[in-house]
Amino acid sequence: MRILILGGDGYLGWPTAMCFSRRGHEVWVADSLAKRHWEQELGVEPLIPISSLKERVKLWRRMTGLEMGVSIADLCDYEAVSTLIQDFQPEAIVHYGEQPSAPFSMMDQKRAVLTQVNNVTGTLNVLWALRRHAPDCHLVKLGTMGEYGTPNIDIEEGFIEIEHNGRKDVLPYPKQPGSFYHLSKVHDSHNILFACRVWKLRSTDLNQGVVYGVETEETALHPGLATSFHYDEVFGTALNRFCVQAVVGIPLTLYGKGTQQRGFLDIRDTLRCVELAVLNAPEAGEYRVFNQLTETFSLRDLAKLVQQQGKKLGLAVEIQRLKNPRVEAEDHYYNPRHDKLNALGLTPHLLSDVLIESMLARIQENAHRIRKASILPHVAWDGAISATPAHRAKSKAAHAALTSAH
Repeated sequence: MRILILGGDGYLGWPTAMCFSRRGHEVWVADSLAKRHWEQELGVEPLIPISSLKERVKLWRRMTGLEMGVSIADLCDYEAVSTLIQDFQPEAIVHYGEQPSAPFSMMDQKRAVLTQVNNVTGTLNVLWALRRHAPDCHLVKLGTMGEYGTPNIDIEEGFIEIEHNGRKDVLPYPKQPGSFYHLSKVHDSHNILFACRVWKLRSTDLNQGVVYGVETEETALHPGLATSFHYDEVFGTALNRFCVQAVVGIPLTLYGKGTQQRGFLDIRDTLRCVELAVLNAPEAGEYRVFNQLTETFSLRDLAKLVQQQGKKLGLAVEIQRLKNPRVEAEDHYYNPRHDKLNALGLTPHLLSDVLIESMLARIQENAHRIRKASILPHVAWDGAISATPAHRAKSKAAHAALTSAH
């Protein structure tokens, strides 16, 4: 198949591109490289050094003999999106090309607006380009379990049957997103559903849990093929952050009670889920939702797993509660259904001591690159804290200069 990967420079996009290429598909990757700019702006960087997108593509071609196309393109530029889809004529698009961080979206007004404009506009442009140039193409869109929030009923896969005043209907599952980022994903879902219904496009929304892990089969082939691994409070995820804290001797930071429950999955399972979605396309006009997770954990239980494994390796791992910077339920019911991908053949890699040990070992190899100041939370949902470490340092310097000037 001809498969276009949007956001192909990212943590998931790059391994997905290699995975499909290795399986014989014709792959083209596109990315605006905006996230690298945001990282630089905030003073954070991936733990493992990564090459530029074009360098990684060149290395992949040289190592495997497989072709892979690459474009630097902004999804908010409709002409660029339209030209890309018209020229490549993809049979499937895997869409990761969005600002991916809830804390980033809650940092300030500028980044809240940036997140919504970037994510919603980019997806709308993809939908219009598909309608015009590739109406039979299957759009596989990365959504998030965060769209649902934590309702006091079971979370179904996208839709729920409602009975009201003696009548029944199947409707989109109610959404209770937890940040402006998650809201942007809800808007995407509504726009994609509308486009499928009105224009007879076909799409799969993958509402994904929290992804963890450092390597896939393809990234392990060469250091130059590594993907990004973030541990900072803005772009990092819970398990990644806990493992880094364990290695450098910083107490594992539980937000509030740590009883918040979330769905999790291994990065290798993300690739398999995307592959299963692509290989089993919906009908024209069909919009479907798969909940993409393999296990659920509370953050406290996750921290205890890292603590136990860290101590086996001789690390002094402590757990510390912090005032929760987020506005979220900490004690809540959480039972998300995730049957559809299993029915298509997903065999998950469940979280294990071996996996945590391998993550800790990889982190230890790169421990000299860890920036401790970027780990602790500096972004609060209520606006009480509004700067990253880099911005706080700049503010202090500016204040000092102003004081000395007077």
